[in-house]
Amino acid sequence: MLLVKSTSSIFSTFLVTGIPGLEAVHIWISIPFCAMFFITLVGNMTIMTVIWRERTLHVPMYLFLAMLAASDLGLSLFTFPTMLRIFWLDARELTFTACFTQMFFIHTFQDFESAIILAMAFDRYVAISHPLHYSSILTNSVIARIGLAIVMRAMIAQVLLPILLRRLCFCHSNVLSHSYCLHPDILKLSCSNTRINSVFGLFMVLSNMGVDFLLILLSYVLILKSVLITASHGGRLKALNTCMSHVSAVIIFFPPMICLSMLHRSGRRLPTQAHVTIANMHFLIPPVMNPIVYVLKTKQMQDKILRFFIKRRHGDSR
Repeated sequence: MLLVKSTSSIFSTFLVTGIPGLEAVHIWISIPFCAMFFITLVGNMTIMTVIWRERTLHVPMYLFLAMLAASDLGLSLFTFPTMLRIFWLDARELTFTACFTQMFFIHTFQDFESAIILAMAFDRYVAISHPLHYSSILTNSVIARIGLAIVMRAMIAQVLLPILLRRLCFCHSNVLSHSYCLHPDILKLSCSNTRINSVFGLFMVLSNMGVDFLLILLSYVLILKSVLITASHGGRLKALNTCMSHVSAVIIFFPPMICLSMLHRSGRRLPTQAHVTIANMHFLIPPVMNPIVYVLKTKQMQDKILRFFIKRRHGDSR
């Protein structure tokens, strides 16, 4: 499926790009990116491990958080290593197969994350608006079906992208604007008719992440409606406080995604640095920030993580 190659192109590889204008200091720039990658790996793996091992966290909110951590981990594994190869080794070449494969997984995890954030918004809506029926609505079997549907939607939505790219000829240039392969960026290098690819890509963005974003907004309208009819002021604050971590995830993920999509389609006159900055904000920042925000904002998660490491420490000392 992903072993695609354009036989009519004059290039056999793509060249990914670091940070334009700062090539001379790529080694120094790699230091904060290494730190971000390390935080991403440790943070998301810790969240997944703690939720897996602590049975008291086997509730919808934390199960969805584990899915979000898995998505963030997958996204970072397909973006950070390519960037570090550029910074450390100036290794910029990617074969068509490698590039299309990376593109497929980046967009799949991107779609995956969008759907999980929507599922988390539904979880918050049920918890606040229908607290008495929460456990009967979001059962383990329902959560499993939601997780399966999220994975299937993401895979099916993105599987046609590399297949459609196979028919294109690449002869204008082979230099990509980013440090990793993105579908709109690849299309810019084609000298074939890309209308079908462009329309299909836009349709996927709007029908998946666009609809997700609208449904998330709708869920918060309903949440606010439920909160406003809550009798006590303290009850309102408590209800809204349970949503703060999720609101942060929405803000971190969706605005950069919307800006990046608009830049690729209508911001061609803007400097490359603008595209690179927005893309890095969208693909690199959420995997770093989500575990930090959820740990800082969720007291139960803090306690379980501390207890987990204390147990590990006592176990190692024996």
